[in-house]
Amino acid sequence: MNSEIIEEIENQNYEKITKLYEEFLIEQIKKNKAEGLILGLSGGIDSAVLAYLCKRILKDKTLALIMPDTDITPQYETEDALKMISLTGIPYKLIDIKPIVKEYTHYLEPNDWAKGNLRARIRTNILYYYANAKNYLVLGSSDKSEYLIGYFTKFGDGAADLVPIISLYKLQVRKIAEYLGVPKNVIDKKSSAHLWKNHEAEKEIGVTYEEIDSILYCMFDKKLTLEETVTKTGIGNDIVNKIYNLYVNSEHKRLPAQAPKRE
Repeated sequence: MNSEIIEEIENQNYEKITKLYEEFLIEQIKKNKAEGLILGLSGGIDSAVLAYLCKRILKDKTLALIMPDTDITPQYETEDALKMISLTGIPYKLIDIKPIVKEYTHYLEPNDWAKGNLRARIRTNILYYYANAKNYLVLGSSDKSEYLIGYFTKFGDGAADLVPIISLYKLQVRKIAEYLGVPKNVIDKKSSAHLWKNHEAEKEIGVTYEEIDSILYCMFDKKLTLEETVTKTGIGNDIVNKIYNLYVNSEHKRLPAQAPKRE
């Protein structure tokens, strides 16, 4: 793998980016006549960055929801989320979605994969419940890496009013997290949506984020062909093609609902 590409991705002005995001959030609250912002805080790095952004300028206008499924979510994730609440001072609610998921299973046929995505959609329902009740805007935690390869649940964690960090690759999210003061153990932790037991993003995808970001950066930022991306990154053709196919096959997740065209 080409270390120069990694350095090029990571070498950004995170102070400037942070200021841009802060101005964006303030502007959107005013524009939409909202009272504040709401986010799901999982204990992972993406939502942590959102919490730390809000802490700087909108702490009293932000609500964080911590929504583990205690059948699935590791205890350390909830502990990390609560630790970040303590460090940021953001108001929060802790809601165990286990009984809600269990209630659904009384009426649905078994399917572990679908049940995992159901957890993400239940969390989104709860976020929007409180958003409606408080006139808040929902913050989405998708980063550029996961957005481009479709690594999110449609109408689950992919549903939001504002997506501040969607222009940042995962490697850049780690760097801005350092700048914002996110705890190191959260930055270094393996990414996971914890939709089922022992769920890890890189294991499920089968590719590291260093590889994912290098490939996507060459394809989308440097506008290289697949062949040129293989050469530039030093990553095998099979992995480059896998990431490209994930992008192509997940296009429907990034588009609005489609309708037939009438003459």
